[in-house]
Amino acid sequence: MANKTLFQTVRGALIPAAGTENKAGGVAYKRSSKQALAHYVATGCLNQSFYASADEQLDKIISLCKDVESGYIARLAIYARNSSYMKDTPALLCAVLSLRDSQLFDRVAFKVLDSAKMIRTFVQIMRSGAVGRKSLGSRPKRFIQEWLFNLSDDQLFRASVGQSPSIADIIKMVHPRPRDANRAALYAYLIGRDYDAESLPALAAEYETFKERALNGPNPPSLKKAIRMYRKSKDSVVSKHVPDVPFQLLTALPIGFQEWAAIASNAPWHMTRMNLNTFQRHGLFESSEIVDLIAERLRNAKLIRRSRVFPYQLLAAFKNAESSIPRKIKNALQDALEIAVENVPSVSGKVVICPDSSGSMHSPVTGYRKGSSSAVKCVDVAALVAAAFLRKNQDAQVLPFMEKVIDVDLNARDSVMTNAKILSNLGYGGTNCSAPLVQLNQRGETPDLVVFVSDNESWVDSGNARQGTAVMREWEKLKTRNPSAKLVCIDIQPGETQQATTRRDILNIGGFSDSVFSTIADFANNPIDRDHWIKVIEAVEIP
Repeated sequence: MANKTLFQTVRGALIPAAGTENKAGGVAYKRSSKQALAHYVATGCLNQSFYASADEQLDKIISLCKDVESGYIARLAIYARNSSYMKDTPALLCAVLSLRDSQLFDRVAFKVLDSAKMIRTFVQIMRSGAVGRKSLGSRPKRFIQEWLFNLSDDQLFRASVGQSPSIADIIKMVHPRPRDANRAALYAYLIGRDYDAESLPALAAEYETFKERALNGPNPPSLKKAIRMYRKSKDSVVSKHVPDVPFQLLTALPIGFQEWAAIASNAPWHMTRMNLNTFQRHGLFESSEIVDLIAERLRNAKLIRRSRVFPYQLLAAFKNAESSIPRKIKNALQDALEIAVENVPSVSGKVVICPDSSGSMHSPVTGYRKGSSSAVKCVDVAALVAAAFLRKNQDAQVLPFMEKVIDVDLNARDSVMTNAKILSNLGYGGTNCSAPLVQLNQRGETPDLVVFVSDNESWVDSGNARQGTAVMREWEKLKTRNPSAKLVCIDIQPGETQQATTRRDILNIGGFSDSVFSTIADFANNPIDRDHWIKVIEAVEIP
């Protein structure tokens, strides 16, 4: 008689065998080259992650690029920069294109390398030899020359902060031709050569005057004395004589309370978010005027969208804010987070969210960086996504899991920040991605949409590879009760494997920007094609 265990009947569609192992040793499905490249680019920050070193990620991206056409690389670079808000990986794809298809590079470079930081990253990658050349090459040089030419004098001066390489280093490499006497003086000033002071652009001259006064003038009063003077004078706290330049050019100078107030007043949105504790240490929140200004800036919907902020960065700012930060500013951060996750879809029917709280999820979401690892962990991102879905779908069920599902009581009317904090503090354990589906099947439930947020390194439920992954087996059981159900697997770490095969009812997607929510909304609310995420990337227009 045939072995009933070996030849057991599986209900539902034929489940494909799991043809590989993941990094944790569990059975898994191997992604196609396009899928794998997209996941590495949308989630990889080229730093050491829990399961992959920075070198492994770099080598894998370059290797996968060889397996796909140049047009896909170009579209993925644009998508990664403009939708996933990544920096290093789209710059790397541009470096690959500069050698592989220089005409495509010309078409996408301005769309992807859209800031001084992106330019510096691109040059650093090219000079490292990682893509097969240690020089820029003629096309990239011409692009950077044109990029420099298109900047106004003020924009170029503000772009001059940052090192390794600096904009001054880049100017020396590409030898841009100055368009007039002002630009010639500015180039000479930035690279440390003699320059015509009379021709120096106004902003640079204003900064030099301010620096001279700060370095050679009287020392500023102590913080306590400055605050007493401010309270006594009743004057506006904002100083009028501080140049509107990047704060990095000012903070190394011996400046006082009024100058710091001007820095805070002129600060861009991201700089504001990242320096709340710094502002507090310099006494700026003694001023109700500054508190109101900062709070309104943080919750400004237009600035939030323009800043390309990751929702988790707002969670980090809230978690890192010192207890002495005014409540008005902390509330503004919560308001900002609600705006940043407004793309979360409201889905008709029953929604189940499954955030992974296992041990590997407690690693930094952007990888380990010596001396500067993010305080935000993968589990924080998973918790944030779950809390955001619960906010928009208040009847949703949240099933956090490790080896098994963890019982947790959440109030859908609480803020995203509050529920995310609860979910991110559930402890550690092994990874069993099928656990929520097992529980749903045991209870006979019929959800319409199930969303996993995980690193997909499931191993506790690993079984016979010929029978597929446990996630696929349990999903097919659920589908017999609700054939129209859809499954979304959000992967927030780079890797080549997945727990569920991509098909019409299953979306595998990588990343941690709000574009993930938009793609899920398309998938949940509309008829979809096979491999929906790749279709989204392939639909990107090349200029």
